[in-house]
Amino acid sequence: MDSNRLRQVRESRLISKAELARKAGISQLTIARVEKGVACRQETKRKILAALGLGPREKEKIFPQRSS
Repeated sequence: MDSNRLRQVRESRLISKAELARKAGISQLTIARVEKGVACRQETKRKILAALGLGPREKEKIFPQRSS
């Protein structure tokens, strides 16, 4: 499973899972899964970033690269 900072960023912005899901056009279940570290498609990551007002170049703020 991938590690990410979605929950921390979402909570710091006082956004509920429901609100983020609505803004991103995805389900609350998907948000919950991503927060738990379940891998998701690049398109899902793009939608989440856009809903948070972040661009593709700011991806590392939410989805840091895994070191191999």
